[in-house]
Amino acid sequence: MQYSVIIPTYNEEQNVAKLHQEVAQVMESLNESFEIVFVNDGSYDRTLDELEKLSPVTIVNLRKNYGQSAALDAGFRQAQGKVIVTMDADLQNDPADIPKLLEKLDEYDVVCGWRWQRQDPWSKRTISRGAAWLRRFLIDDGIHDSGCTLRAYRAECFMDGDTRLYGEMHRFIPGILKWQGFNITEMKVNHRPRRHGQTKYNWKRTVKGLVDMVNLWFWRKYSNRPVHVFGGLGFVLMAAGSIALFLLLVLRALNLIGLSGSIWPLLAVLMVLVGVQLFASGLLADMLMKTYYSQPHRSVYNIKEVLVKP
Repeated sequence: MQYSVIIPTYNEEQNVAKLHQEVAQVMESLNESFEIVFVNDGSYDRTLDELEKLSPVTIVNLRKNYGQSAALDAGFRQAQGKVIVTMDADLQNDPADIPKLLEKLDEYDVVCGWRWQRQDPWSKRTISRGAAWLRRFLIDDGIHDSGCTLRAYRAECFMDGDTRLYGEMHRFIPGILKWQGFNITEMKVNHRPRRHGQTKYNWKRTVKGLVDMVNLWFWRKYSNRPVHVFGGLGFVLMAAGSIALFLLLVLRALNLIGLSGSIWPLLAVLMVLVGVQLFASGLLADMLMKTYYSQPHRSVYNIKEVLVKP
C-alpha cells in the first residue's frame, strides 16, 4: 500500500460521502495503491450508516467518543501505507491540496498544512494566535498552524510506537516528531468554510490543549530525568530554609532580633518541608519513569470493530 488517508470523524453525517468522493478522485489520479480510513469516534448521529455505504473504505469504529487525538492514533495503527495523509471530516480541508503535500514529502518526513486564510470565526482565530505564541515558546515546532489536520507523514514516523496520542496532543505531532529527529516543513493550503454540522471546538478543548502543551514541554525537557527538576527545586528550598533557620537562631542567640510573633521562622520551616516533599516527589517520578520505559505501551482507546470494504 502506497498511501493511507486517515480521517477522524465525529458526527459528520452530511459530510462524509462528499469528502470520500473528493478524496477518492484525488487519490485515483495519483495512479498508486491507496486506502481511505475513516475513524468513527463514537458518533451518535448517522455517520456510521453513511460510512458503511462507501467503497473503497476502511472503517475503524471506536466504542465511544475518545477525542481527535485518540482517533488519529487508532488510524495510525490501522494504516498500511508507506505515506500517511491526515485531514478533518468537516470538508474544510481541501483534498485537492494532497498531491502538493505529497510532492513536497520527497524532501521531508512531515509536511504540515498552513491555513493562511482561515475561514473560521474571529474568536477562534484569536485564541489560535495566542496559543501559537505560547506553542512557539514551549514546543518550538517551527510551523505556523498546529491546528491544521491536513498533513502528510512518512509511515516510519510512527513505526517505533513511541508517538502515542491522547488529550489534545494531535496538535503537537510535528513538535514531537521534530524532537525525535524528523524533518518538518509546512506549506499553504486552502481552507474552506464549514457548510454542514457543528464545530467540535470549545473552551474546554482550549484549556486541555494548553495543559497538554505544558505537559509536552516538561516531557521534552525532563522525561528521562524528572528528579532533576523536582529534586533540584526541592534541594534549593531545603538549603534556603535551612540557611534562614540558622541565621534566625544566630541572630536570636545574639539578642539582635526577637522571634516572638514573627512569621520568619514559620516561613523557613515551610521552605524546608516543601523542599523535602519536592525532593521525594522527584524520586517517585524518577521511579515511575523507569517503570514507564520498561513496559509496553498501552492504548487509551477501545476499538469495537474494523470494517474493510474494497
